[in-house]
Amino acid sequence: MTGEIRIESSRLQRLVQALWQHAGSSKEEARLVAEHLVQANLAGHDSHGVGMIPSYMVSRKQGHLQQNQHVEVVKDAGAVLTVDGHNGFGQVAASEAMALGIERTRQLGMCAIALRHSHHIGRIGHWAEQCARAGFISFHFVNVVGDPMVAPFNGSDRRFGTNPFCAIFPRDGQPPLLLDFATSGIAFGKTRVAYNKGVPVAPGHLIDDQGRATTDPAVMHETPYGSLLAFGLHKGYGLAVMCEILGGALSGGQTTHKSTLQNSVEAIFNSMTTIILDPQAFDAPQMQQEAQAFIDWAKASPQSGDQPVQIPGEFEEAQRAERLSKGIPIDANTWQQILTAAREAGMPEAEVAEFLR
Repeated sequence: MTGEIRIESSRLQRLVQALWQHAGSSKEEARLVAEHLVQANLAGHDSHGVGMIPSYMVSRKQGHLQQNQHVEVVKDAGAVLTVDGHNGFGQVAASEAMALGIERTRQLGMCAIALRHSHHIGRIGHWAEQCARAGFISFHFVNVVGDPMVAPFNGSDRRFGTNPFCAIFPRDGQPPLLLDFATSGIAFGKTRVAYNKGVPVAPGHLIDDQGRATTDPAVMHETPYGSLLAFGLHKGYGLAVMCEILGGALSGGQTTHKSTLQNSVEAIFNSMTTIILDPQAFDAPQMQQEAQAFIDWAKASPQSGDQPVQIPGEFEEAQRAERLSKGIPIDANTWQQILTAAREAGMPEAEVAEFLR
């Protein structure tokens, strides 16, 4: 199926919230999941948006995703907290973990909080933005437990996950500086989007099961599976390793190795170690001015191609403005998969029809 639809963000959020309530989530859990997924689409990261719903439904059916769970504080060491997500929705677990970390940062000026045993926590920038709204800087190290998709530098098969890194810096009266990326050259979800659209991915991101370079996203979705590659050769690989250790091992969760491999590609579990800082706790009265001076300096560089010089976060802001105005684009295959998931969740046909008008 080809083509795409555009749907207004609030309408899409109502659909997703209703879907999860029909599937058994509490109203608040359904709201948090829907808000996160739609906000990912609004930010231009369709790989982590509503297209994840079919995968979550399969994980739920297989018994991996546990609904209506909340984080448990398993160790409180003052400025360091460790919480367990009990395999619940990552959109709930990460939201609750960040709320705990933000409150502790208000008290102490900083907090390190480790989240383990959480189902997929989605777009990491969402959690950084939660910290920035409180006025705080944050750094996030994330691993994907037992779901290898990325080959190590100089390797030829999948050995670890897409292991995101994220950092944010709040600015006075302006959107924050937001750096948020998978340590693979592209996120797995972007191969799903390309696969559903029937288009290739850019060169340099994929190898097939023989270790040969390819642009065909099918190698990530049909057997025999190929692998993603880390960005930036050895540098991206090195950062992926640190995310694996700092996110997985330091949180008290798990890293990826033979005994932790998942038996389902839909069983997406994350661990995340987050450091939250109150910038007011530092002796930096000119911090905002210095930050802006550097941004102005960098952006004044003469443009060398078709695209302007941008700073971290500008892409998301531009996408958000466009999609709030024009609606969120969803390819036809993904849209049909979402409607199928809604029916599987128990949504009556008459209610599904309301979202087709």
